[in-house]
Formats: sequence, C-alpha cells, structure tokens
Amino acid sequence: MNDRVMRALERIDYRQALSHEDRERVFNLRYRAYLREGAIAANEDERFTDPVDDQPNCLIFGVYADDELAGAIRLSITVPGMPQIPTAQVFPDTVLPQIEAGRVLVDPTRFVADARWSRELPELAYLTLRLPWLAMEQFEADVMLAAVRPEHYPFYRRLWGNTVVSPPRLYPGLAKPVMLSQLDFPRAVSRIETLYPFFRAREDERAAIFGPGPLTWLPAAAANRAQPIRT
Repeated sequence: MNDRVMRALERIDYRQALSHEDRERVFNLRYRAYLREGAIAANEDERFTDPVDDQPNCLIFGVYADDELAGAIRLSITVPGMPQIPTAQVFPDTVLPQIEAGRVLVDPTRFVADARWSRELPELAYLTLRLPWLAMEQFEADVMLAAVRPEHYPFYRRLWGNTVVSPPRLYPGLAKPVMLSQLDFPRAVSRIETLYPFFRAREDERAAIFGPGPLTWLPAAAANRAQPIRT
C-alpha cells in the first residue's frame, strides 16, 4: 500500500481554496458527495456550505489529481485567540475541556471525494488525510479529532489508532449522526510515520502548504500567496 500511495502522490496537488471560484467548486463537490450518501437534502444551488467556512481559523483545501478536483477537506485549528471549531459545538463536554486546558486541536471536517476519482484512485482517502496530518505537525498540535459516521470509524481506528471519546450525536446540517474519536498525536506520530511513510512531510512541504508561521495561513494574509502545491 505504501508504494501505491507514494506513486499516487506524484499526481496530487494540494490547493487552499481562497478564490470564490475555487470555494464554489469545493462546495459543489461537497454537495454531490453528501447528497450521494443521503446525508443532506437536495437544493437548487447544488452547494453545501456553513458559517464555519468563513471563520478565520478555517482552511479549505481542494485535492487535485491530474489537475482535476478529486477531493476536499476542511481544517479548523484552535490557534490562540480563535478556539472555535465545529466539533466543539456538537461535543462540547469532550472538546471544550481540552481547549480550555490549552491543548491545540485540529478538527478535520467535510472530507469528501469525487465518485469517479474514488474509483480511479483508491489511494485518494489516504492522500486527502495527509492534509490534517501535516497540519498537526505544522501547528504543533496535540489532538486530531475525527467526527465521523459510526460506519467510518473503523477506518480511522485501523489507520491511526483513534479512540472513541463520545457516542453518535446529530451534527448540524446533516441527516445522519456522527461519533467522535480522537488521536493523541505526539504519542502516535513516530509509530504511524514508520508504518505509513507517505504521511511524512517532504522537504519544505508544510511551509509551502500552510506558510512559514502559525498565523500566515489566515485568509487575509494568504490571499496573495495561494498557489498549487506539487507534492
């Protein structure tokens, strides 16, 4: 599997969706993916977005395969002064105490893939999940959250060793409940990167994707530097 993912990685660009056009492409991809799974109802706009997409500590990424939008993911990060993350609204009893204790959390949500590309590039899920993994290292985070449907949890348990911290609850805007698992990143990083070396950042890759410092990726600062990143 490692060889397959490493070969597939050569076809991938990670692009932060900052322009109106790129964001709309991601919102439409989300819509099609969630509609296909019966998680949302159809709408005339054929887009799926919420107020989290406009928060300053939110990064929206498109994952491009052979220059086509194949997947997307949203990352919310509890940087100082901006503790708001979407999963804290659904699981406040579990998430808020960690934020109040000063732990840095990465909250990946809206993880979607194009149906055709999922078939053509089975490694797409691993390639997309490199983004929250790289964000954990970039922002020196302590915990990676995973608010996912119960049938998806075994994937995270097998891949990273996530542990369940809350049973399923309804998530705003979704028809199907999600459960919460999380990963203690500092304890897991050495083991996971030994098992799956494709999660390791390539030279200068994190800085190219997120910027050289912890705040330079904010939309106001990043608008003039967003470029496709060939990994």
